[in-house]
Amino acid sequence: MRVAICDVGPRDGLQNEPETLPPATRAELVNRLAAAGLPRIEAASFVRTDTVPQMADAEDVVRGIERRDGTEYSGLALNVKGYERLVAAGLDRVNFTLAATETFSRRNANQSPAEARAAAAEVVERSELPVTLTISVAFGCPFEGKVDPAVVAELAAQFAGAEVVLADTIGVATPRQVRDLVERTSAPGVHLHNTRNTGYANAVAALEAGATLFDASCAGLGGCPYAPRATGNIATEDLVYLFEGDGIETGVDLDLLIATAEWLEGVLGRRLEGQVYRAGAWAG
Repeated sequence: MRVAICDVGPRDGLQNEPETLPPATRAELVNRLAAAGLPRIEAASFVRTDTVPQMADAEDVVRGIERRDGTEYSGLALNVKGYERLVAAGLDRVNFTLAATETFSRRNANQSPAEARAAAAEVVERSELPVTLTISVAFGCPFEGKVDPAVVAELAAQFAGAEVVLADTIGVATPRQVRDLVERTSAPGVHLHNTRNTGYANAVAALEAGATLFDASCAGLGGCPYAPRATGNIATEDLVYLFEGDGIETGVDLDLLIATAEWLEGVLGRRLEGQVYRAGAWAG
């Protein structure tokens, strides 16, 4: 069996850092991840600079990418304007995100759920690029608490023409919840955070339920600026180690991925959340 891993570190990882890295450094991260064999990389976010300054100059990041065969480069958009910027920048895939709750939708995208759905529908209809629709706070919201799975299922069904990813934005899900929602929605993808140390168990549960696309972030970098106490994504190298050890093919070079995590640690000047990059790939 083979799965696809999308490294969201250049976007979801870096957006929660206190400093804004230069576009050239962010592009280098993308290039290093591509060299490690990641089949998909979320390279940039096309959002307002005043709200997420870490994602400024997205177009400059894209211009700094050295395109590699076998890697698909995506970008995040929250509205039609962001989508249009993304298309003009020349990326390969649109990741359009909308929230499962009203409060998070208004905090994260400054839109009501109805407005966000309308924008998503317009993007899906207009786009000549493939579209991934990520449903954020699909398992729990920092402002409204538990999310009714029926709401998420209805959202997923509304956008059956897009590739749907279920996001545990604040890392509250447990394996049974993940398994049940993936099975109920038939969503091919999940976006998991390890905030409460359940991220990797949730990844296995999603895999068993039929998911084949997994978002992860190099060295476990990340979080959400609009979700209090949200911490990093599951680490890409940890997920690759887990899957490959169980005979699930990823196509990713773990040694090169570890080297990228070590480089990123030096860039940011602190120890990061991932564990495999510090322990090393076991050769036993």
